[in-house]
Amino acid sequence: MLRTIRTLHPGFLAAGFAVPVASSLAATRGRQASAEAVRIDADDIGGVVTGPKGPEAGVWVIAETTGLPTRFVKIVVTDDRGRYVLPDLPKADYDVWVRGYGLVDSPKTKTAPGKIVNLTAVVAPNPRAAAEIYPAGYWLSLLAPPGKNEFPGTGPSGNGIAPNIRSQAEWLRNIKSGGCTACHQLGTKGTREIPQALGTFDSSIAAWDRRIQSGQAGADMVRTITGLGRDRALKQLADWTDRIAAGEVPPAPPRPQGLERNVVITEWDWADPKAYLHDEVSTDRRNPTLNANGPIYGALELSADYLPVLDPERTASVR
Repeated sequence: MLRTIRTLHPGFLAAGFAVPVASSLAATRGRQASAEAVRIDADDIGGVVTGPKGPEAGVWVIAETTGLPTRFVKIVVTDDRGRYVLPDLPKADYDVWVRGYGLVDSPKTKTAPGKIVNLTAVVAPNPRAAAEIYPAGYWLSLLAPPGKNEFPGTGPSGNGIAPNIRSQAEWLRNIKSGGCTACHQLGTKGTREIPQALGTFDSSIAAWDRRIQSGQAGADMVRTITGLGRDRALKQLADWTDRIAAGEVPPAPPRPQGLERNVVITEWDWADPKAYLHDEVSTDRRNPTLNANGPIYGALELSADYLPVLDPERTASVR
C-alpha cells in the first residue's frame, strides 16, 4: 500500500456551522443544516457523521473502491460538527464507512462522487472490540520488558538476558527499532496474536520460537532474538501475547485533534498481498523535479522477482 498525505479540501474548511439545539426535531434540522453546509464538487463525497449523542468529531471516514486498475482508498477526519469531505475522487463506485476510537466500523454505504452521504457511527460494545483498531504501538506498550535491576544480562546460565545488553533501555531499543520492528510493526493483529495456521504447540514460547524462524528473513529474526538472549526474549514475547489472548487491552488513544483533523490520506494498492515491499523511489535526490507526478518504482527485496510500478495519475499498478 502506497500512501500520501495532504491538507484538507478547501471547500470543507470554508463550510458553515450548524447550531445544536435541544429538541429531537430541532436536532434533526440541525443535522440537515450541517449536511447542507458541507460543500462538495462533482468529484467529492461529503456529509455528517452522527452517533447516539450527536455529531461524531475526530473519527475517520474511509472511501474504498476496487473499480479502478488498483485498489484505491481515501481517508479524512471529521471536524467538531462531525462533517467530512472526501475530495478529488477518481470516477468509480465507492464503499464509505466510519472508523474511530470508541467505535466499531459502521456498515459500508455504496455511493459515488458528487453525493452527500450522512453516516451513522456504531459504538463499540466493549473495550476489546474498540481496541481492535488501536495503533500497533498501543498494543506493543503491553509488552513487559525485564526489570531494570536485571541488567546487564547474565546469559543463559543466569537470567537469560545476553550479557552485552547493558540496560533495559537497550533491550527495548533492540525490540522497537534495532531489530524486530526494522521489518515488522509489532502490535498489529498479525503480531500480537499467534495465528492458528502456524501450527499447534505445547506453549506460547514454543510458538514464538517457531514464528521467528518463518519466511525468508527467519535467519535475521533468529539472530536478533539471540542477540537479546533467546530464551528470555521468547518468554517476554510469549507473556505479551498470552495476556492479550486473555483479554488485556491497552488504554484508549485520544481522537485526532487540531491539525490532525486537517489531512487527507490517499492509498493505492500495488504489488500483491504476498509480496514484501521494501523500498520505493519516484525521483532523483540530486534533481527532485525529475519524474514529477510520474510512476513510482518499488523493490520487493527477497519476496518476489519482479519490479512493481505504480502510476498514481492513472491509479494503475503494473509489474
